[in-house]
Amino acid sequence: MISKMRLVRFSLVGLMAVCAAPSVRAEEGKWVSLFNGKDLDGWTACEHPDSFRVVDGELIVNGERGHLFYTGDVNNGDFKDFEWKCEVLTKPNSNSGMYIHTEVQKEGWPGKGYEVQVNNTHPDPRKTGGLYGIVDVMDKSPVKDNEWFTQHVIVKGKKIIVKVNDKVTVDYTEPDELPKQQADQNRRLSHGTFAIQAHDPGSEVHYRKIEVKVPK
Repeated sequence: MISKMRLVRFSLVGLMAVCAAPSVRAEEGKWVSLFNGKDLDGWTACEHPDSFRVVDGELIVNGERGHLFYTGDVNNGDFKDFEWKCEVLTKPNSNSGMYIHTEVQKEGWPGKGYEVQVNNTHPDPRKTGGLYGIVDVMDKSPVKDNEWFTQHVIVKGKKIIVKVNDKVTVDYTEPDELPKQQADQNRRLSHGTFAIQAHDPGSEVHYRKIEVKVPK
């Protein structure tokens, strides 16, 4: 039988652990890392998990189509207004993407949220820095293969801003009613998590310093 003294001691230890745990509120307004550089802790890979691996502090995306969803503790993996940025390096003829306001999906292209394109020399004419199918950067990428660049996504209310190396490539305000000519009528701002795309076996894209900041 556990004594009352030991029960009190356990209760105090539990209370101290709860008090010591960082809260989301304490992280507001500060950049927080979503990727530890060691493994995929806090992330869930769907469809083809082998397309995602960590080597020397970098997330390497190479293989059959799949998506790596953030499912970690920061903000409980659910974001509405935020800033999200990471450093990216593409190999020639590679294609990837950074999804926002999405949700875990076992297979297929994510049906929820927007994709911020990562593509410098892949045949798809929609290039890095574009909001895929909504506000595209066509034909010429603002950055080169084999060079690290920063892609920064800012969402506030109905506005999406994308920056590549601190230069704005997209400044989009979502209308209350989407235009009928928009191919995908499910692309709407709401809330959700992030995802990184593996596009095809010929694509190899590296990511590092994946960070998020939620407003105060």
